[in-house]
Amino acid sequence: MNLHSMRSALKEYEQVGARSQVEGASPERLVQLMLESALDRITLARGAMENGQVAEKGERISKAIGLVEALRAYLDHERGGELAGNLDALYEYISRRLLEANLRNDAAILDEVSGLLREIKQGWDRIVGAPEAAR
Repeated sequence: MNLHSMRSALKEYEQVGARSQVEGASPERLVQLMLESALDRITLARGAMENGQVAEKGERISKAIGLVEALRAYLDHERGGELAGNLDALYEYISRRLLEANLRNDAAILDEVSGLLREIKQGWDRIVGAPEAAR
């Protein structure tokens, strides 16, 4: 099996695993999965950035932005009140900074937004409980 075939097989395996986690997941767990996935994409983008893989970096950052924007769209402003408004502003800031990191090829910005997303995820995990695998 060549490297390309191995990567394809691994990608398919990851997609099946992700689908199985999403199917039947509570809305709270879906938010956790989206935060985890955004953090993973940023980590992969940072690695691509360090290795000069411009297309890969751009693709990973774009996927991270998509996840952050989905989290933003998921906010319930009626029930969430001020907290939802604050998260909306923070998600918008994170998306903007991710775009800037991509344009400037700036790993420090990726570190900054990863820290922000980790804080959000830690708070979310405390509220709804961390998934069993993470305990």
